[in-house]
Amino acid sequence: MERYRQFEPILVSEFKSSAWTHPEHNHNHYEFIFIMDGMGAHVINGHVVPYENGAVFLIGPEDYHYFEIQQETHFIYLKFTDAYIYRNAAESGNLTRQLEYLIKSRETHQHGFSLLEADLLTVRLLFKVILSLKHNTISNQDLIWYQLLGISTILMRNMPELQINTRSRDLQAIFCYIHKNIYTPSLLRSQIMAPHFNIAPDYLGTYFKRNVGVTIRTYIHAYRNTLIRQRIAAGRMILKEIADEFGLTDVSHLSKIMQKEL
Repeated sequence: MERYRQFEPILVSEFKSSAWTHPEHNHNHYEFIFIMDGMGAHVINGHVVPYENGAVFLIGPEDYHYFEIQQETHFIYLKFTDAYIYRNAAESGNLTRQLEYLIKSRETHQHGFSLLEADLLTVRLLFKVILSLKHNTISNQDLIWYQLLGISTILMRNMPELQINTRSRDLQAIFCYIHKNIYTPSLLRSQIMAPHFNIAPDYLGTYFKRNVGVTIRTYIHAYRNTLIRQRIAAGRMILKEIADEFGLTDVSHLSKIMQKEL
């Protein structure tokens, strides 16, 4: 499988095509893909998702995909890297966390977003604003960032898993819960988590390890450490700010992470 690499922090592109010419591939970056016009199918991680005007897809580095075009399609791409996200993390706070949650939710990636009419109108306008800024993405990267946060805020309330009212043992639902609440350690205790999935607290850990291969505590620590390392690498927040954001009592844990990176 081919892997596409992007070294610029952000790129904006648009094109129309009646035939998809790229092989199945993945990336080292994230992509928001907006279907301005057209019809076809998006094949992502082996899942076939039909698309039409107004469809929105989010692709992460672990995802592999391609399109099957049935009717000439107008694509708009917003491509960005971790470096672009975390250069603004300190200033954007909770909005960055929402974006972070979106890009880590592979279940959402595999289904795309079905937007309400009012939300679709807003997202379409935001992508048009982004297109108007593509002539100089470096000078306009702050303006593009605000549009990106606006899009992610709308997509957050249209996530497929948030449209389901019934409780579920589905493993992806557990991942989504962890990703959403990673900043609040008190919500990541088995006694608090288990009722959300109609699972007994004593069984939650067994179920998770049997299906994932590691304990739920190990997964939580690894995921939190990944986010912390990204913030440290961005160099935009002091250690005390990062510790406070993740509900840690002091910076000693962060110092250990930094030492492991050396």
